[in-house]
Amino acid sequence: MVRSRIDKPNTMPALLYPHTLPRLGLATLLAGLVAVAGCSPSPPPAAPAAPPQVGVHTVVAQRQAILAELPGRTSASQVAEIRPQVAGIVQRRLFTEGALVKAGQPLYQIDPASYQADVASAQAALAKTEATLAAARLTAARQAELLKIDAISRQLADDSQAALQQAQADVGVARATLDARRISLERTRISAPISGRTDLSSVTAGALVSVGQATALTTVQQLDPMVVDLVQSSAELLALKRELASGKLAKGDADEAPVRIVLEDGSTYPQPGKLKFSGVTVDKGTGAVTLRALVPNPDGVLLPGMFVRARLETAVAEQALLVPQQGVTRSAAGEAQALVVGAGGKVERRALTLGPAIGNRWLVEAGLKPGDQVITEGLQRVRVGQVVVAKAAGAAKPEGAASGPGAASAALASR
Repeated sequence: MVRSRIDKPNTMPALLYPHTLPRLGLATLLAGLVAVAGCSPSPPPAAPAAPPQVGVHTVVAQRQAILAELPGRTSASQVAEIRPQVAGIVQRRLFTEGALVKAGQPLYQIDPASYQADVASAQAALAKTEATLAAARLTAARQAELLKIDAISRQLADDSQAALQQAQADVGVARATLDARRISLERTRISAPISGRTDLSSVTAGALVSVGQATALTTVQQLDPMVVDLVQSSAELLALKRELASGKLAKGDADEAPVRIVLEDGSTYPQPGKLKFSGVTVDKGTGAVTLRALVPNPDGVLLPGMFVRARLETAVAEQALLVPQQGVTRSAAGEAQALVVGAGGKVERRALTLGPAIGNRWLVEAGLKPGDQVITEGLQRVRVGQVVVAKAAGAAKPEGAASGPGAASAALASR
């Protein structure tokens, strides 16, 4: 008997085909994720970034004095080297080294004994000639009376008149000799020819000095006011003259121009000076012109030989455009340039022609006009063509500062 085979349904496909289990589980997992994703809301689109803020300096035309800063050396306004005018032994030094002395104040005393003797001798010689003159005068008078009555010859009367004239000449010589002896005696006391401060003394009491010796006994220097000799290159002088001739600059007060002195330590000397002289010859060795200024020195701060720098007004720009130095950069070729906020708030690059620096600002000769907004803060955050928000320099928010309505909630959430 043949039994018919009845196929039973495959109720254990996983057991019969175990390799299908991972595929079915992965498919089921992906289907579940897709369903969950379809039920969650989509994220909102990101808000556009706000334009960065930059600090700008608005260019304004203004009247500006053009200052030149020149190097220089100080020197005393008057210098007197004290040397003896008579020979002898120094008896005393009558001053304190480094002290202030007045004109006519005694400085040294040379032994006057020999010169006093010369004066006494000259006085005696003068007395003798005066006595001779008196006798000759009486003789000439008597001879003149006798000649009137023909009691003597004409020759004898003429001789008496010649003797009288010779006696008068002898008296003149004797007086001149006496004056010379007195002058030499006075010169044994050496006095200061000018008022000023004394230097070190090269001699002491007991030293022998002579007329015309090479070494000065001391030096007296007048230190108030002080002289400051400045040097300016001929090229700078020519450039200044060209700008004056073209009308770009107006000539300042050349006579009595004020001068400010900057000391070696960088501090500014409080007393202003005045320019007194401008040289007319160019030094062949340095190619520079010398300018001389007088500076008050009541406290003795300035000393001869100090190196200083002087700022003086050379001209005036009536419509000067000044830009802070931090707003000016240099290209790879070394050309000056600046970023400017142009139309629509877009950043533009401008090539500049610069003049001299005035303090912490540049004088711009070309490339800008009044009203231009030069970026001085936030230069690193912007590029040419980018739209920015311009604020006055110092009012722009620093880089990284939060802004907008969500700034407060973000700050609270970060706590």
